[in-house]
Amino acid sequence: MDRPEERAALVALLRRGDRSWSDLTDQIEAVGSAYDVLENALDASGQGALFDPEPSADLSGIAAEIAAWEREGLRLVTVLDEDYPLLLKLVHQRPPLLFLQGTVVEDDPRIAVVGTRTPTPEGLAHARAIAGGLAERGVTVVSGLAAGIDTAAHGAALAVGGRTVAVVGTGLRHAYPARNARLQREIAERGLLISQFWPDTPPSKSTFPQRNAVMSGYSLATVVIEAAYRSGARMQARLALEHGRPVFLMRSLLTHEWAREYAARPNTTVIDGPEDVFDRLDSLVPATGELTWT
Repeated sequence: MDRPEERAALVALLRRGDRSWSDLTDQIEAVGSAYDVLENALDASGQGALFDPEPSADLSGIAAEIAAWEREGLRLVTVLDEDYPLLLKLVHQRPPLLFLQGTVVEDDPRIAVVGTRTPTPEGLAHARAIAGGLAERGVTVVSGLAAGIDTAAHGAALAVGGRTVAVVGTGLRHAYPARNARLQREIAERGLLISQFWPDTPPSKSTFPQRNAVMSGYSLATVVIEAAYRSGARMQARLALEHGRPVFLMRSLLTHEWAREYAARPNTTVIDGPEDVFDRLDSLVPATGELTWT
């Protein structure tokens, strides 16, 4: 089955809405073909007659829509594609598809730097120092393009000529917050934007937690600068530990009960400043370029 038809079949499956995306991802990977899963689903529901004479006849419109997205610069990658991020493919919350805008770099070492939308001056300073230092050392800085810590992390990486990736909680036709529209365009030009949502998806309470799961899965490790209990950054720390990825917590976070609990878990390091992260890079990113988390 050719790739355009497989991608169109995957989009058709997701739009049916009769199964969760995670269940579909599992089934598609097990079968090895979105087209076969779609064909079997239609046969089971008695709707095979929708396609005359084959499912592919009805997928041409979706394939044209995908081509239009890609002409717009929104590249669609499915979980069956070789260029789907390997680190993300290893976690349960992997989405069945991603929309990418910008430049994909194979096997780049990636560390997420995340935190609150309402940081202190000290938190902003730590975010900039850590993100800028990582970028100077050839590490891709991953964050969520939110206000506050995320914005500081992206900006610091760009300021030193480094690479940054934004994993966003909207479709790529949106910029959230709106004041980050210019930053979003700059990241698309100099780095990479990633979204697991349809291009026109607006921000919502459900999209941002899903974004944090993808950001953790995509990254080698997560650094949390400042975060309250009810925050995406705290959620990402929890998910990263579940994913078996190292988590770095700023010592100032230990005023929170959740941070003290996470700090006691294996794979968590409490840090006082940037050097505590930089000193661990050799163990996280071997010279061979292989990504490990031990």
